[in-house]
Amino acid sequence: MREGETSPACGCSATAAQAAVAVLRLFPRVLSKLSDKAGTMSLDMFFQHFFNALTLGSLYGLIAIGYTMVYGILRLINFAHGDILMLGAYFVFYGTTTFFLPWGVAVVVAILAASAVGILVDRIAYRPLRDAPRISALISAIAVSFFIESLSVVVFSGLPRPVYQPEWLMTPINFGQLKLLPITLVVPVVSFVLVLGLLWIIHRTKPGLAMRAISKDIETTRLLGVRVDRIIALAFGLGSALAAASGIMWALRYPQINPYMGIFPGFKAFIAAVLGGIGSIQGAMIGGLLLGLIEIMTVAFMPSLSGYRDAFAFVVLVLVLLVRPTGLFGQRSEEKI
Repeated sequence: MREGETSPACGCSATAAQAAVAVLRLFPRVLSKLSDKAGTMSLDMFFQHFFNALTLGSLYGLIAIGYTMVYGILRLINFAHGDILMLGAYFVFYGTTTFFLPWGVAVVVAILAASAVGILVDRIAYRPLRDAPRISALISAIAVSFFIESLSVVVFSGLPRPVYQPEWLMTPINFGQLKLLPITLVVPVVSFVLVLGLLWIIHRTKPGLAMRAISKDIETTRLLGVRVDRIIALAFGLGSALAAASGIMWALRYPQINPYMGIFPGFKAFIAAVLGGIGSIQGAMIGGLLLGLIEIMTVAFMPSLSGYRDAFAFVVLVLVLLVRPTGLFGQRSEEKI
């Protein structure tokens, strides 16, 4: 390289650095507005927003784990993941209204059914394309997402449906001047318990060991006698079960379901996965919590920006891709040639 010339990589790094500096220059103005607002916000109101952010972030994180599990094993973004969330909510709705199942039984049946749908999606749409170019699997993922949404409109109708909310989850609890719904506390607790259970499966069981091996080198793992397709199906089943659980809790928190309800939560969860480092389960959960805090707290301190709430997530995505493409806990990986 001649003296005075720069490589394309250096140019990209310089552009990212300039973008980061431009964003950092805005921080003093934002902080001044936040401090002014903080002076007028009571401590009770702050905790109210904080718990709302914790609930939303827990849901984002739980959904993001499904994305990061599939990507960690197959290097594939499962765009149908948000639609599994929607199916979980619908399965509970019809389980209680059509089959008259007790709510708790309907929840268990819905999670198992959504897990089976996830395994079926892998068997039909992804397994035949294991050795195909990645763009083929990506197109298949998008097609599956559109198919599930369109089929749901035909089967369930496009009309929004009300959701049954158990009374014990919706009776406010008073902490002085602070009033919290039990669902606001239940969602983070259930999310963290599910994540701990998943981490135990991955790090303490043989199928979990096989998943980690496949994520490192799928061909070598196959040569060692591991039934790779079964392990991948298990990963899809676990991810879909988490998506169904998050869809049920999402419907309880925002009590209305429709065939397209999984689109935006799916997008936000994907951003959370990228923020935390896609491929990292802990990173997905932390990314979801951070994204929930950013969305809720920004609107809480600056209500005039409430109309741009959904845009905050995409701004975060752009900044992460510019400044740290691997996310907070992601690792750079070199593709073998």
